[in-house]
Amino acid sequence: MFSNDKPYRDFAEFLSAKFPYKVQKISVNAGFTCPNRDGSKGRGGCTYCNNQSFSPGYGKPTRNIPEQLADGIHFFSHKYPEMKYLAYFQSYTNTYDSLDSLISKYEEALSHPDVVGLIVGTRPDCMPPELLDYFEALSKKTFVMVEYGVESTLNKTLERINRQHTYEESAVMIRETAGRNIITGAHMILGLPGETTEDILSHADMLSRLPLTTLKLHQLQIIRGTAMAKEFRLLPESFHIFELDEYIDLCVSFAERLKPEIYIERFTSQSPEKLLIAPAWGQKNYVVTEKIVKHFRERETWHGRLYGSPQGQRAPHIL
Repeated sequence: MFSNDKPYRDFAEFLSAKFPYKVQKISVNAGFTCPNRDGSKGRGGCTYCNNQSFSPGYGKPTRNIPEQLADGIHFFSHKYPEMKYLAYFQSYTNTYDSLDSLISKYEEALSHPDVVGLIVGTRPDCMPPELLDYFEALSKKTFVMVEYGVESTLNKTLERINRQHTYEESAVMIRETAGRNIITGAHMILGLPGETTEDILSHADMLSRLPLTTLKLHQLQIIRGTAMAKEFRLLPESFHIFELDEYIDLCVSFAERLKPEIYIERFTSQSPEKLLIAPAWGQKNYVVTEKIVKHFRERETWHGRLYGSPQGQRAPHIL
Protein backbone atom coordinates (compact mmCIF):
# COMPACT_ATOMS: atom_id res chain seq x y z
CA MET A 1 0.00 0.00 0.00
CA PHE A 2 1.16 3.51 -0.70
CA SER A 3 2.04 6.07 1.95
CA ASN A 4 -1.23 7.98 1.58
CA ASP A 5 -3.19 4.77 2.28
CA LYS A 6 -4.74 4.83 -1.19
CA PRO A 7 -4.46 1.84 -3.51
CA TYR A 8 -2.61 3.96 -6.05
CA ARG A 9 0.24 6.48 -5.99
CA ASP A 10 -1.61 9.77 -5.79
CA PHE A 11 -0.32 13.11 -7.12
CA ALA A 12 -1.15 14.75 -3.78
CA GLU A 13 1.44 12.46 -2.21
CA PHE A 14 4.02 13.75 -4.67
CA LEU A 15 3.23 17.39 -3.92
CA SER A 16 3.28 16.86 -0.17
CA ALA A 17 6.78 15.43 -0.49
CA LYS A 18 7.89 18.47 -2.50
CA PHE A 19 6.34 21.25 -0.43
CA PRO A 20 5.98 21.84 3.34
CA TYR A 21 2.61 23.55 2.76
CA LYS A 22 -0.51 23.02 0.69
CA VAL A 23 -0.20 23.98 -2.97
CA GLN A 24 -2.91 24.50 -5.58
CA LYS A 25 -2.66 24.79 -9.35
CA ILE A 26 -3.99 28.01 -10.85
CA SER A 27 -4.85 27.66 -14.55
CA VAL A 28 -3.49 30.40 -16.78
CA ASN A 29 -4.65 31.11 -20.32
CA ALA A 30 -1.79 33.05 -21.86
CA GLY A 31 -3.42 33.44 -25.26
CA PHE A 32 -1.45 30.75 -27.07
CA THR A 33 -2.66 28.89 -30.13
CA CYS A 34 -1.58 25.52 -31.51
CA PRO A 35 0.37 24.39 -34.60
CA ASN A 36 -2.52 22.06 -35.31
CA ARG A 37 -4.86 25.05 -35.57
CA ASP A 38 -2.91 27.84 -37.23
CA GLY A 39 -1.92 25.83 -40.32
CA SER A 40 1.74 25.19 -39.55
CA LYS A 41 0.86 21.52 -39.01
CA GLY A 42 -2.85 21.35 -39.56
CA ARG A 43 -6.12 23.19 -39.22
CA GLY A 44 -9.11 22.63 -37.01
CA GLY A 45 -7.13 21.10 -34.16
CA CYS A 46 -7.56 17.66 -32.62
CA THR A 47 -11.00 16.29 -33.39
CA TYR A 48 -12.02 16.15 -29.70
CA CYS A 49 -10.76 19.62 -28.76
CA ASN A 50 -12.84 22.50 -27.48
CA ASN A 51 -10.71 24.41 -24.98
CA GLN A 52 -13.79 25.71 -23.18
CA SER A 53 -14.31 22.17 -21.91
CA PHE A 54 -11.28 22.29 -19.58
CA SER A 55 -10.59 25.98 -18.98
CA PRO A 56 -11.92 27.24 -15.64
CA GLY A 57 -14.02 30.38 -15.52
CA TYR A 58 -11.26 32.54 -14.11
CA GLY A 59 -8.77 31.67 -16.88
CA LYS A 60 -9.83 33.95 -19.71
CA PRO A 61 -7.41 35.28 -22.33
CA THR A 62 -9.00 38.73 -22.04
CA ARG A 63 -7.37 39.03 -18.60
CA ASN A 64 -3.61 39.26 -18.24
CA ILE A 65 -1.53 36.72 -16.35
CA PRO A 66 -1.33 38.63 -13.00
CA GLU A 67 -5.09 39.21 -13.09
CA GLN A 68 -5.81 35.53 -13.75
CA LEU A 69 -3.50 34.50 -10.92
CA ALA A 70 -5.12 37.02 -8.57
CA ASP A 71 -8.58 35.74 -9.49
CA GLY A 72 -7.55 32.12 -8.95
CA ILE A 73 -5.86 32.85 -5.64
CA HIS A 74 -8.91 34.78 -4.45
CA PHE A 75 -11.05 31.80 -5.43
CA PHE A 76 -8.99 29.27 -3.46
CA SER A 77 -7.53 31.26 -0.55
CA HIS A 78 -10.67 31.44 1.60
CA LYS A 79 -10.31 27.86 2.76
CA TYR A 80 -6.52 27.80 3.11
CA PRO A 81 -5.08 31.30 3.67
CA GLU A 82 -1.52 29.93 3.93
CA MET A 83 -1.74 28.02 0.64
CA LYS A 84 0.83 28.58 -2.12
CA TYR A 85 0.25 28.16 -5.85
CA LEU A 86 1.61 26.64 -9.04
CA ALA A 87 0.97 28.61 -12.24
CA TYR A 88 -0.48 26.07 -14.65
CA PHE A 89 -0.20 27.13 -18.30
CA GLN A 90 -3.00 24.91 -19.55
CA SER A 91 -4.92 26.16 -22.60
CA TYR A 92 -3.71 25.13 -26.05
CA THR A 93 0.07 24.69 -26.64
CA ASN A 94 1.97 26.62 -24.00
CA THR A 95 5.41 26.37 -25.58
CA TYR A 96 4.30 27.57 -29.01
CA ASP A 97 5.66 31.11 -29.35
CA SER A 98 8.98 32.88 -29.61
CA LEU A 99 11.46 32.00 -26.88
CA ASP A 100 11.55 35.56 -25.53
CA SER A 101 7.76 35.78 -25.37
CA LEU A 102 7.47 32.42 -23.63
CA ILE A 103 10.08 33.21 -21.01
CA SER A 104 8.53 36.61 -20.37
CA LYS A 105 5.14 35.01 -19.64
CA TYR A 106 6.56 32.31 -17.41
CA GLU A 107 8.63 34.84 -15.45
CA GLU A 108 5.59 37.11 -15.11
CA ALA A 109 3.72 34.26 -13.44
CA LEU A 110 6.64 33.32 -11.21
CA SER A 111 7.04 36.92 -10.05
CA HIS A 112 3.85 36.63 -7.99
CA PRO A 113 4.90 36.24 -4.34
CA ASP A 114 2.53 33.32 -3.72
CA VAL A 115 3.50 31.36 -6.86
CA VAL A 116 6.08 28.70 -6.03
CA GLY A 117 6.35 26.87 -9.32
CA LEU A 118 5.35 26.33 -12.91
CA ILE A 119 3.44 23.61 -14.77
CA VAL A 120 3.41 23.85 -18.56
CA GLY A 121 1.13 21.80 -20.77
CA THR A 122 2.26 21.27 -24.35
CA ARG A 123 2.68 18.93 -27.32
CA PRO A 124 5.73 16.69 -27.80
CA ASP A 125 6.47 18.35 -31.15
CA CYS A 126 6.60 21.87 -29.66
CA MET A 127 9.59 21.80 -27.35
CA PRO A 128 12.68 23.43 -28.90
CA PRO A 129 16.07 22.63 -27.33
CA GLU A 130 16.53 26.25 -26.24
CA LEU A 131 13.33 26.10 -24.19
CA LEU A 132 14.40 22.83 -22.60
CA ASP A 133 17.65 24.59 -21.66
CA TYR A 134 15.60 27.29 -19.94
CA PHE A 135 13.41 24.80 -18.07
CA GLU A 136 16.46 22.80 -17.02
CA ALA A 137 18.10 25.89 -15.53
CA LEU A 138 14.84 27.07 -13.96
CA SER A 139 14.16 23.69 -12.36
CA LYS A 140 17.34 24.08 -10.31
CA LYS A 141 15.76 27.14 -8.64
CA THR A 142 12.04 26.37 -8.45
CA PHE A 143 9.42 23.70 -9.13
CA VAL A 144 9.01 23.05 -12.88
CA MET A 145 6.87 20.38 -14.47
CA VAL A 146 6.24 19.82 -18.18
CA GLU A 147 3.13 17.88 -19.14
CA TYR A 148 2.91 16.38 -22.63
CA GLY A 149 -0.32 15.52 -24.40
CA VAL A 150 0.32 11.95 -25.54
CA GLU A 151 -3.36 10.87 -25.72
CA SER A 152 -2.66 7.43 -27.24
CA THR A 153 0.31 5.15 -27.89
CA LEU A 154 -1.27 3.98 -31.17
CA ASN A 155 -0.32 6.01 -34.23
CA LYS A 156 -3.46 4.91 -36.07
CA THR A 157 -5.49 6.56 -33.31
CA LEU A 158 -3.36 9.70 -33.31
CA GLU A 159 -3.88 10.00 -37.05
CA ARG A 160 -7.63 9.49 -36.71
CA ILE A 161 -8.00 12.24 -34.11
CA ASN A 162 -5.76 14.60 -36.12
CA ARG A 163 -3.03 14.96 -33.50
CA GLN A 164 -0.39 15.58 -36.17
CA HIS A 165 2.36 13.89 -34.17
CA THR A 166 3.35 10.29 -33.49
CA TYR A 167 3.72 8.31 -30.30
CA GLU A 168 7.43 7.96 -31.09
CA GLU A 169 7.75 11.75 -30.90
CA SER A 170 6.10 11.69 -27.49
CA ALA A 171 8.42 8.97 -26.21
CA VAL A 172 11.55 10.74 -27.44
CA MET A 173 10.56 14.07 -25.92
CA ILE A 174 9.52 12.56 -22.58
CA ARG A 175 12.92 10.85 -22.35
CA GLU A 176 14.76 14.01 -23.32
CA THR A 177 12.85 16.17 -20.83
CA ALA A 178 13.20 13.73 -17.94
CA GLY A 179 16.86 13.36 -18.85
CA ARG A 180 17.28 17.05 -17.99
CA ASN A 181 15.94 16.33 -14.47
CA ILE A 182 12.71 18.17 -15.29
CA ILE A 183 9.58 16.68 -13.74
CA THR A 184 7.74 15.13 -16.68
CA GLY A 185 4.08 14.21 -16.99
CA ALA A 186 1.81 12.78 -19.65
CA HIS A 187 -1.87 13.12 -20.48
CA MET A 188 -3.94 10.25 -21.90
CA ILE A 189 -7.55 9.91 -23.08
CA LEU A 190 -9.13 6.51 -22.47
CA GLY A 191 -11.71 5.38 -24.99
CA LEU A 192 -10.68 7.09 -28.21
CA PRO A 193 -12.53 5.79 -31.29
CA GLY A 194 -11.28 2.53 -32.73
CA GLU A 195 -9.46 1.39 -29.59
CA THR A 196 -10.36 -1.87 -27.90
CA THR A 197 -10.15 -2.46 -24.17
CA GLU A 198 -6.89 -4.32 -24.68
CA ASP A 199 -5.54 -1.43 -26.76
CA ILE A 200 -6.33 0.91 -23.88
CA LEU A 201 -4.71 -1.33 -21.28
CA SER A 202 -1.62 -1.69 -23.47
CA HIS A 203 -1.13 2.07 -23.13
CA ALA A 204 -0.25 1.41 -19.49
CA ASP A 205 2.44 -1.05 -20.56
CA MET A 206 3.92 1.41 -23.06
CA LEU A 207 3.87 4.39 -20.70
CA SER A 208 5.51 2.30 -17.98
CA ARG A 209 8.62 2.10 -20.17
CA LEU A 210 9.01 5.87 -20.10
CA PRO A 211 10.63 8.01 -17.36
CA LEU A 212 7.36 9.65 -16.35
CA THR A 213 6.77 11.14 -12.93
CA THR A 214 3.04 11.82 -13.34
CA LEU A 215 0.13 10.69 -15.47
CA LYS A 216 -3.29 12.25 -16.06
CA LEU A 217 -6.10 10.05 -17.35
CA HIS A 218 -9.59 10.93 -18.36
CA GLN A 219 -12.50 9.40 -20.20
CA LEU A 220 -13.25 10.31 -23.77
CA GLN A 221 -15.83 13.09 -23.77
CA ILE A 222 -17.81 14.11 -26.83
CA ILE A 223 -17.92 17.91 -26.74
CA ARG A 224 -20.23 20.18 -28.69
CA GLY A 225 -18.63 22.18 -31.46
CA THR A 226 -15.89 19.66 -32.20
CA ALA A 227 -15.16 17.56 -35.27
CA MET A 228 -15.57 14.48 -33.10
CA ALA A 229 -19.10 15.54 -32.18
CA LYS A 230 -19.95 15.53 -35.88
CA GLU A 231 -18.31 12.12 -36.34
CA PHE A 232 -20.23 10.80 -33.32
CA ARG A 233 -23.49 12.01 -34.80
CA LEU A 234 -22.80 10.48 -38.22
CA LEU A 235 -21.01 7.26 -37.14
CA PRO A 236 -22.02 6.48 -33.56
CA GLU A 237 -21.09 2.83 -34.09
CA SER A 238 -17.43 3.90 -34.28
CA PHE A 239 -17.46 4.86 -30.61
CA HIS A 240 -17.71 2.95 -27.39
CA ILE A 241 -18.95 5.36 -24.73
CA PHE A 242 -18.20 3.83 -21.35
CA GLU A 243 -20.87 3.43 -18.74
CA LEU A 244 -19.63 4.71 -15.39
CA ASP A 245 -19.18 1.29 -13.75
CA GLU A 246 -17.43 0.01 -16.86
CA TYR A 247 -15.02 2.96 -16.85
CA ILE A 248 -14.30 2.52 -13.15
CA ASP A 249 -13.31 -1.09 -13.80
CA LEU A 250 -11.16 -0.01 -16.75
CA CYS A 251 -9.27 2.52 -14.60
CA VAL A 252 -8.47 -0.12 -11.98
CA SER A 253 -7.26 -2.56 -14.66
CA PHE A 254 -5.17 0.22 -16.24
CA ALA A 255 -3.56 1.14 -12.93
CA GLU A 256 -2.78 -2.51 -12.17
CA ARG A 257 -0.53 -2.60 -15.23
CA LEU A 258 1.05 0.82 -14.72
CA LYS A 259 4.51 1.18 -13.20
CA PRO A 260 3.87 1.87 -9.50
CA GLU A 261 6.42 4.70 -9.35
CA ILE A 262 4.24 6.87 -11.64
CA TYR A 263 1.96 9.23 -9.73
CA ILE A 264 -1.61 9.24 -11.04
CA GLU A 265 -2.87 12.82 -11.01
CA ARG A 266 -6.44 12.06 -12.01
CA PHE A 267 -8.71 9.43 -13.55
CA THR A 268 -11.52 11.60 -14.90
CA SER A 269 -12.39 15.01 -16.24
CA GLN A 270 -15.66 16.88 -16.03
CA SER A 271 -16.60 19.19 -18.90
CA PRO A 272 -19.32 21.83 -18.51
CA GLU A 273 -22.74 20.23 -18.82
CA LYS A 274 -23.77 22.67 -21.56
CA LEU A 275 -20.89 21.43 -23.74
CA LEU A 276 -21.02 17.71 -22.96
CA ILE A 277 -22.80 15.32 -25.32
CA ALA A 278 -21.54 12.04 -23.82
CA PRO A 279 -20.99 10.32 -21.46
CA ALA A 280 -23.70 11.75 -19.23
CA TRP A 281 -22.58 10.32 -15.89
CA GLY A 282 -23.78 13.26 -13.80
CA GLN A 283 -21.01 12.69 -11.23
CA LYS A 284 -18.38 15.06 -9.87
CA ASN A 285 -14.76 14.05 -10.42
CA TYR A 286 -14.14 13.41 -6.73
CA VAL A 287 -17.18 11.11 -6.56
CA VAL A 288 -15.90 9.03 -9.47
CA THR A 289 -12.46 8.87 -7.86
CA GLU A 290 -14.00 7.65 -4.61
CA LYS A 291 -15.82 4.94 -6.56
CA ILE A 292 -12.53 3.94 -8.23
CA VAL A 293 -10.81 3.66 -4.85
CA LYS A 294 -13.70 1.54 -3.58
CA HIS A 295 -13.46 -0.71 -6.63
CA PHE A 296 -9.70 -1.23 -6.10
CA ARG A 297 -10.57 -2.56 -2.66
CA GLU A 298 -13.46 -4.67 -3.91
CA ARG A 299 -11.09 -6.32 -6.38
CA GLU A 300 -8.38 -6.57 -3.69
CA THR A 301 -5.85 -5.04 -6.04
CA TRP A 302 -3.59 -2.01 -6.29
CA HIS A 303 -1.63 0.22 -8.66
CA GLY A 304 1.21 -1.76 -10.21
CA ARG A 305 0.02 -5.21 -9.10
CA LEU A 306 0.41 -6.59 -12.64
CA TYR A 307 3.35 -4.38 -13.66
CA GLY A 308 6.02 -6.64 -15.15
CA SER A 309 3.73 -9.69 -15.20
CA PRO A 310 2.60 -11.44 -18.42
CA GLN A 311 -0.66 -9.44 -18.28
CA GLY A 312 1.39 -6.27 -18.26
CA GLN A 313 3.72 -7.22 -21.10
CA ARG A 314 1.30 -7.59 -23.98
CA ALA A 315 1.98 -4.33 -25.77
CA PRO A 316 2.60 -5.39 -29.38
CA HIS A 317 4.63 -2.33 -30.38
CA ILE A 318 7.89 -1.58 -28.57
CA LEU A 319 9.86 1.63 -28.88
